[in-house]
Amino acid sequence: MKTLDSIPTGKMERAGKLVKTGVKIGGNYVKYYGKKLVNSENAKEELDENNAADIYDGLKSLKGSALKVAQMLSMEKNLLPRAYVDKFSLSQFSVPPLSAPLVRKTFKRYLNQYPEEVYDHFERNSINAASIGQVHKATKNGKELAVKIQYPGVAESISSDLALVKPIAIKMFNLKGKDSEKYFKEVENKLIEETNYILELEQSKEITEACTVIPNMAFPIYYPELSSERILTMDWMKGKHLSEFTAQPFDTQLGNKLGQALWDFYMFQIHHLRKVHADPHPGNFLVSEQNTLIAIDFGCIKQIPDEFYTPYFELAKEENINNNAVFMEKLYDLEILTPTDSEQELEFFKALFKEMLSLFTSPFHKEEFDFGDEVFWSKIADLSERYSKDEQIRKMNGNRGSKHFLYMNRTFFGLYNLLHDLKAKVQVNHFKKYVD
Repeated sequence: MKTLDSIPTGKMERAGKLVKTGVKIGGNYVKYYGKKLVNSENAKEELDENNAADIYDGLKSLKGSALKVAQMLSMEKNLLPRAYVDKFSLSQFSVPPLSAPLVRKTFKRYLNQYPEEVYDHFERNSINAASIGQVHKATKNGKELAVKIQYPGVAESISSDLALVKPIAIKMFNLKGKDSEKYFKEVENKLIEETNYILELEQSKEITEACTVIPNMAFPIYYPELSSERILTMDWMKGKHLSEFTAQPFDTQLGNKLGQALWDFYMFQIHHLRKVHADPHPGNFLVSEQNTLIAIDFGCIKQIPDEFYTPYFELAKEENINNNAVFMEKLYDLEILTPTDSEQELEFFKALFKEMLSLFTSPFHKEEFDFGDEVFWSKIADLSERYSKDEQIRKMNGNRGSKHFLYMNRTFFGLYNLLHDLKAKVQVNHFKKYVD
């Protein structure tokens, strides 16, 4: 893959890239309207493929938060057309890496040494390049190491990048009014945290040390003396990315074992630590040769405040969903319903969230849950399809819920999808033995 000798860092330069992308998309629509007259069935599919390719190509050279948003969207399998999911998923694994001279320049700036002065051996070509940084393999004192290097200018461009993608997000998620700003601020704050590798190192050590009690989980060791605000050094972990593992046939018992480890890992963090690894995509998990699960990349950690945690998990209880008074109280606590809602809005959103929560919280209503159950997933797909086309929702204010829903829902959707890929049956309350 071609390497990058530079990344656009100025606001105008980055905006110019996106404008060019917009022009390409405009051209795609012109072609679409012409082809629609001849073959309406294939025209829309071709439009999606062309738009997805052009948007991805525009974002991958910018890297940073714009590409990170694409990565986040690729996890929402029921939100976007297949062409977008397939193309945006590449942002987890396949983007152009920095050239060797730019890597050396970054090292000199942030560790005051060149990589060959820091490590006994340093691979000049990156092993993996993603949205915010890329990973190189190195060795020191006989240890194999993974070295994550942040792209230049990423941290400084977050606010301006989000301002550029905001109009697209507002349209896509039907956000209206001044309250939508709280969601963008939440994303901005999290992305700023993800560019702070000193914070990531502290979070990584804290969570991995606490989670060593979970069986069949493994984590890298982190090295502060070989790290800085833009460079992070940790153990090199051997294994297959979870997506590679699940793409091939695997034993049912092994799928259940890995799925149980994954479920316990997440439930332990949420209920015991009140914080969680909020980036559960396949690139952040490996399956080792010993058939254990390895968790990497703790840059995106969501703190869960009590005022959100309590009503959020009270609404996961079946008896509370079916108790009208309690249900309404929790909807207000979680800002799903507001004092300014009309009677029509109250009835509509109450019914909508009752149906959604009954389905999405169903794993918590059983002692054992089968995430490979296709009936469960077909219900999710049907619900998503139905409400994505509901004209009434489009007319109403889409700003529903606390800002904390953004990363908590992302965590659970990602977790559910990984467990589905593993076709795992999990013991829902098994994690509690590690909490007490």
